[in-house]
Amino acid sequence: MSPGAEELSHWLRLLHAEGIGAITARQLLAHFGLPENILSSSYSSLSRVVPERSARSLLAPITDELKAAIELAVEWAGQAGNHILTLADPAYPSALLDTADPPVLLYAKGDLSLLARTAVAVVGSRNATVQGTEDALNFAQVLSESGVTVVSGLAHGIDTAAHLGALAATGDGAGSTIAVIGTGADIVYPARNRALAHRIAAKGLILSEYPLATPAIPANFPRRNRIISGLSRAVLVVEAAAHSGSLITAKLAADQGRDVFAVPGSIHSPLAKGCHQLIKQGAKLVESAEDLLEELGPSLGWPAARKPATPVARNATRSVPLAPDLQQLLDVMGHDPVEINTLAERASLDAATVAAHLLALEMQGAVEALPGARYQRLG
Repeated sequence: MSPGAEELSHWLRLLHAEGIGAITARQLLAHFGLPENILSSSYSSLSRVVPERSARSLLAPITDELKAAIELAVEWAGQAGNHILTLADPAYPSALLDTADPPVLLYAKGDLSLLARTAVAVVGSRNATVQGTEDALNFAQVLSESGVTVVSGLAHGIDTAAHLGALAATGDGAGSTIAVIGTGADIVYPARNRALAHRIAAKGLILSEYPLATPAIPANFPRRNRIISGLSRAVLVVEAAAHSGSLITAKLAADQGRDVFAVPGSIHSPLAKGCHQLIKQGAKLVESAEDLLEELGPSLGWPAARKPATPVARNATRSVPLAPDLQQLLDVMGHDPVEINTLAERASLDAATVAAHLLALEMQGAVEALPGARYQRLG
C-alpha cells in the first residue's frame, strides 16, 4: 500500500537530499527512525551522522524540482494497480530486506501478493538462440505452474522468454512473474516489449527502485540485478556468454546465499561458456525444471512426490515426421553447431544439397541458423 502524500514527501526528500544515497539513507533511518524524524532533527544531530553538506541539504527548503517529483509520485501511486513501498511498509518483500543493499523505495505496478511467494529468477543472454528461448519458456512455465514466481529483467532474449513462459502457465500459478526493470516504473524499456510489460502489469508485477521518469541509463541495469537475485530463492542461468551480465546476477545471488543453477550447452557454443563457467564454480547443473524443483523442494517443504504440470507443446511442426533425406541429415548432424561443409562430408552430400536440406529443416523448426554460417539441431 502506498504511503500518503505527506509521508511520501518525507521519503522523497530524504532520498533527494544532496549526498544522500541508499546506504546513507538507511544509516539515518537506523539512527533516527522514520524520515519525518530525520527531517525534524537539528543540524547538530544530523551532522553527527552524515557530512555537514548533507545535513544542510536535509534541512533546506523544498525545491521546485523536488515538489514536482513528489506530485508526480503521488499522482502515479493513486492510479489503480500502482504502489510505492517503503522500507517500513509491511508489504515490502522480506527476502529483499535480508540482503545487504535493499532499496529504500520500490515502485510497483501490478499484483503485490507475488512479493510474498517463493520465487526463482530465470536470466540469460539478450542474444539467445532458438533452443535457449525454448528452454527458458519451458522452465518458466513449469516453475509457474508449480507455484513458483518467475523473476527476470524484461530484457530481450532469455528474460522475455522467461516472462512469456510464466504468463503461459495455467492453474493457480498463471501469470506469476515479476519484471525488475532498470528505468522508472512509468517507462517501458526496451520499447518492443511494451505489450509484454502491459501483460505483466495486468497479471504479474513490474518493480523498480528508480524514480518515475528515469530513462534507460546503462549503469542502472547491472545494479537492478541485486533485486532480481534478492527477491529469489534461486537463480537459473539458461544461456550466457563468458562476460554476460547474467553472471553478475549469479554472483550477487551466491553472495546473498541463494542457490545458483545453470543449463549446460555445447562446448562449441559461445552462449554456453558462461553457464559452464558457473558450473565449474559450483553452480548446480540442471537439464529440466523438474531437476530444479527436486533440488529446491526439500528446503521449501514440498512433498518428494510433487510433480509439476507439463508445459504447453511448442513448435508443433517438429512433431511431424520428416522426409527420409531430411531425417538422415538430422541424424548425422549431432547436437553441436556445425558448418555446412563439415555436414556435407558427414552426409556424403554436396554443399548445395545440404544447404537446401538445412533450409527445409529450419522452416520445420528442426534446426537453427547460427552466426558464422553454422547450424544447430533443436530439441
